[in-house]
Amino acid sequence: MLCMENNDTINAMTHYPLLTVEEMAYAHTMPKGQAKFKTCTDDFIVRETLSFEPEGEGTHAYLYIEKTNTNTEWLARQLARFAGLEAKEIGYAGLKDRNAVTSQWFSINLELAEQVNWDDFHLDGVKILKKTRHRRKLKRGVIKHNSFEISLRDIEHSSVVNLTQIVECIQRSGVPNYFAQQRFGHDYNNLTRAAKWFAGTIKIKKRADKSIILSAVRSMIFNQMLSQRIHKQGWEGIMDGDIMMLSGSHSIFPITEISPDIQERFQQGDIHPTAALWGRGGLTSKNDLLQLEQSVADELSAWCAGLEKHGLKQERRSARLFPEDLAIRFSDKDPLSHVVLSFSLPTGSYATSVLREIIQF
Repeated sequence: MLCMENNDTINAMTHYPLLTVEEMAYAHTMPKGQAKFKTCTDDFIVRETLSFEPEGEGTHAYLYIEKTNTNTEWLARQLARFAGLEAKEIGYAGLKDRNAVTSQWFSINLELAEQVNWDDFHLDGVKILKKTRHRRKLKRGVIKHNSFEISLRDIEHSSVVNLTQIVECIQRSGVPNYFAQQRFGHDYNNLTRAAKWFAGTIKIKKRADKSIILSAVRSMIFNQMLSQRIHKQGWEGIMDGDIMMLSGSHSIFPITEISPDIQERFQQGDIHPTAALWGRGGLTSKNDLLQLEQSVADELSAWCAGLEKHGLKQERRSARLFPEDLAIRFSDKDPLSHVVLSFSLPTGSYATSVLREIIQF
């Protein structure tokens, strides 16, 4: 459970048993196997693929950079300094883990820069893999997918057969699309700050800080609703009143009845149930799902009111996540000493949501 400061105003917001990511319901059962995770930097490798192909010409340099133990925002500032620009002239599609080997695109506005020779750009742990150009600045979120290669070491209380069966199960039915712990900050500090901000005991001035905190609250409410849904309905069923999302898009539609056609599309992964991303406006779910989501919202009413006060609008997010190209490889000599998982995820989804269904780490 989440713990916060002991004053009446903030405790009034948190009397509802807020579950941590570790305590959320599992698609099937909590895995018994345990493994060491991130024992070294290259145990976590991420490669970004954009949703478009840079044109090869234009006023923005596009650099595909591999970085090791390097923060995305810090590297953007170093690129700006090298080009003699302000940090706002640097674009990137998303933040990547610092404690990892990650490859991602950066854009640099050359309209305001002197001639730049990127061959002279040298930083420890940073390597430019590709150089091209494009007409526009790289915007946040324009990612087709992130590809992961994750090493798990010294696995205990599991077996090759068990891990293989879990992976096969995920390939068939996916995993809950939870927001992961990094969304909430160290020791869930983003929620602590949100409770104080909503209660009026602190002020948040920076726009970026406000966005991070509001996203954390919204993500927490989504997680609570999804976990409650799994507890009540189980993982592989449709609820009366579901709002479905078409796979690969953000297009949603209500189901009026759980017909054989809807069941088949659900089983095939063509459509996915959704849960609420809270904001202004009424819930669009109906019947049993509406009752479940409204009961969670009522218990979290102060959190919901805070989001509405700051202008967020009601939206939906897929409750299911299907990792693409999911595969597992075992070490030849000692299979459980080193296991490698590989898969791809769409932007906005988290690798740890997949891992938590496979192993305790």
